[in-house]
Amino acid sequence: MTEPLGRRERKKAATRQKIAETALRLFLERGYDEVGIRDVATEADVAVTTLFSHFASKEALVFELDADFEHGLTKAVTDRAPGEPLIAALRREILTQVRHCASAGAAPVWRMIDSSPALREYEELMRLRHAKSLAAAIAADIGAPRPTTACRTIARFVVDAHSLAREAGDPDAAVDEIFRMIEAAWASTDRVQPPDGEAGS
Repeated sequence: MTEPLGRRERKKAATRQKIAETALRLFLERGYDEVGIRDVATEADVAVTTLFSHFASKEALVFELDADFEHGLTKAVTDRAPGEPLIAALRREILTQVRHCASAGAAPVWRMIDSSPALREYEELMRLRHAKSLAAAIAADIGAPRPTTACRTIARFVVDAHSLAREAGDPDAAVDEIFRMIEAAWASTDRVQPPDGEAGS
């Protein structure tokens, strides 16, 4: 009998979550460099091939929510309420992400990331990818055929706001301060506007 698609997807998601939680626990207990992929697979009771079907690399195990964060940024542009300004929607999304990453429980994870050259490099590449996706979403929103310099610049500012605010003593205040500058920068740019002059303001 064929297994229902919904059940298969739930099982896959549960396996992915189990692998990620196991990896993070081992990394924090033993140190990131002291734990190998086989250690994680064994502890999670999955085959190494199963682990790699969910995570492309050891670094990806730490950034389990990578795709969710990237999707959240683009959705902030594409799914915002009619009439909501672009920068305000992005500020709200970044604030949500920063609060998640600045919580007390996340502090040990970020200390591990900050102390690992491999994880810092992965995070930087991840931010570049997020900025590229966000720039494309902004370009589509304003009716530009491709990301303009303004789109790419604002996207980088928005993505970098996450790490800057996360490291601040008062993350919420930092987001407010950073986005005042981003809003001023966006307001000063020459942008391609859609024919009806609506979205992208």
